[in-house]
Amino acid sequence: MGKVYLIGAGPYDEELISLKAIRVLKKCDVVLYDRLLNKSILKHLRDDCKLYYCGKESGSHYKTQEEINDMLVEFAKSGYTVGRIKGGDPYVFGRGSEEALRLLDEGIEFEVIPGITSAISALNYAGIPITHRKIAQSFHVFTGKSAGELSHDWSVIAKLNGTIVFLMGLESIEDIVNNLMINGMDKNKSCAVVSNGTSARQRVVVGQLENISKKVKQEEIKSPAIIAVGDVVKFREKLNWFENKKLFGKRICITRAKEQSKEFREKLLDLGAEVVEANSISIKNLSSNLDDYIDKIMMSNIIVFTSTNGVDIFFDYLVSKRIDIRKIKAKIACIGEKTEEQVKKRGIFPEIVSKEYVGEALFEEIKNHLSGKEVVFLPRAKDARPFLKDALLNSGCTVYEVPIYEAVEEEAIDIDLSDVDYFTFTSPSTVKNFIKLYGKECLVNKKIISIGPITKKELEYLGLDSFMANKYTVDGIIEKILELEG
Repeated sequence: MGKVYLIGAGPYDEELISLKAIRVLKKCDVVLYDRLLNKSILKHLRDDCKLYYCGKESGSHYKTQEEINDMLVEFAKSGYTVGRIKGGDPYVFGRGSEEALRLLDEGIEFEVIPGITSAISALNYAGIPITHRKIAQSFHVFTGKSAGELSHDWSVIAKLNGTIVFLMGLESIEDIVNNLMINGMDKNKSCAVVSNGTSARQRVVVGQLENISKKVKQEEIKSPAIIAVGDVVKFREKLNWFENKKLFGKRICITRAKEQSKEFREKLLDLGAEVVEANSISIKNLSSNLDDYIDKIMMSNIIVFTSTNGVDIFFDYLVSKRIDIRKIKAKIACIGEKTEEQVKKRGIFPEIVSKEYVGEALFEEIKNHLSGKEVVFLPRAKDARPFLKDALLNSGCTVYEVPIYEAVEEEAIDIDLSDVDYFTFTSPSTVKNFIKLYGKECLVNKKIISIGPITKKELEYLGLDSFMANKYTVDGIIEKILELEG
């Protein structure tokens, strides 16, 4: 018998999921997920985890609740560890308790991982605190779905002094505000509707009970949305921190390898962007190719690193073979500051560093250290540009080039790229593989950022214009986006 985890993923922002939820997701053999889930969360799953979409939206159920319950039972009885991921919290109008009761009836072990409910988080990201001393000393959360049929006692709700929040109530907003006013709530009471809270598509409409429905229609606000009623809405103008971020509202696609994307993604998220990962390559370790070159490493005068991948794979190989790096007497050459930083993490300070991330710039630095008889060791990517090797050979050097990793094509994933604002490419291989996986059409009339001239040239070859980073790093890409945003 397997086990089922009912997991609250929080609102849309991918970083608002809990550490426990991430840890549990890594255990799962099977995952069932909902429509409102940010698919970036699925990157925490194992590669062999099986995914099942169980989305629901108003008027259209991909899976009925009973079908979902049956799936949970079937997978658990087959011995799988099952994750049931829900937006928000499983027990806040998420029908998680119904699933738990069915599992209990079937004798299946389950655990519930709480999540942050949108009732609090979406208001937070809209600049609205759900409570405030002397203004709102309580909050009350109601389902707004099918408000005309609900058993709410509106005469009581209308007299509540705290903040009132309705989830899933956009289609019933007229019934909701009319019931509140009919039962005595001031028609001028502050009211807000937050659509797609915590995402790049977040939109907020503020008004009063008497006009909020009209404003929502005028602004063409869509679900998912929450409705908040109370004086705390007045704080929005002062406390609207999220929408004031420099890249708020922008969806930015990262196409580089998953292993390299973490820092890039986090910097974009800190600026308020929503990150879409369409990893077009992965890094295949070929360090076993070094087995026949240990003596060449030790006799080399210069070892050249052209990427952070090369640094990590090379030194990890030495550690795995219990080779003491103190035996290496060669000078270390690095392409750019990021590669230099990665070498420094190994306790080594490179003697040769280029300012720009291109082979031409690195060779200009290396040649100042050449007499024409040096042995140069070049551990790098398979099928790398031949320029650097050729330039060193033409200078009289003996060059040992060893491919220690390879950029291989990733598999395409089910992802919506239609409303991406910026596509970023960090190498020619990311360009080639992305277009092979997702086609060129999704890039038409979009802003494309290339990390440097070689990547830009690849895009141009395919008929695509791009903006090139002034500095050939991911920081340079971000700076270019900020520059374009003004």
